[in-house]
Amino acid sequence: MEPEHVPGLSLTQCGLEFPGQPYSAHVLKVGYSLAQPDGTVRADGTITLLTGPQNILVDTGGPWDRDFLLRSLEERGLSAGDVHVVVGTHGHSDHVGNLGLFPGALLVVGFDVCRGDTYVDSVLARGDAYSVDEHISILPTPGHSGQDVSVQVTGVSGGTLLVAGDLFENYHDELSWRELSLNPQLQQLNRQRALQTADVIIPGHGAPFRVTRGPQEAASVMGRSPCDGEEPL
Repeated sequence: MEPEHVPGLSLTQCGLEFPGQPYSAHVLKVGYSLAQPDGTVRADGTITLLTGPQNILVDTGGPWDRDFLLRSLEERGLSAGDVHVVVGTHGHSDHVGNLGLFPGALLVVGFDVCRGDTYVDSVLARGDAYSVDEHISILPTPGHSGQDVSVQVTGVSGGTLLVAGDLFENYHDELSWRELSLNPQLQQLNRQRALQTADVIIPGHGAPFRVTRGPQEAASVMGRSPCDGEEPL
């Protein structure tokens, strides 16, 4: 599909596995948001697992995903107790509905960082990144809500990966994301920053996509193209 604002570039989704060193990324569940005929919306958030020196879960889905999430971890040889860090990109129920499965993990939910009932100064509220280690940083990316974060991972196949929560709904959300945004101006700024720095983006309600930068990338929103080995839709 060709984006209206960047003639000649394709918007194409990626696969769900991103091997790397020392971290690999695995999309356990692709989120969705589907309008229903009766005016309701069926929605669930994307669930992503980062494996490496630490096991890091980014968004847990809704409470209805409990059994699916535990089974997905088990299929990778992990239990809930093997997860070291859980990140909730923001506080909506379809993204943080299973935090209770991980009482021993470091929890990062929006700008809050805690282990058990002990909270630490995360620096996120001041606009700074919170470093998990030299390969993983949690970035403040508010706009969709007041305290959104995204997780940046270096060293995976395809370059720098950003697990973006609802900073991006999906790979073709240009006409819809503003309707769901608490602060569209701020979200637009953070979207542009993400598109200037990430090579692959995992959105909150859709499949991953690659960012392809043209010669005028600094002046406008960039196009997105397939991840390595993936065919256009």
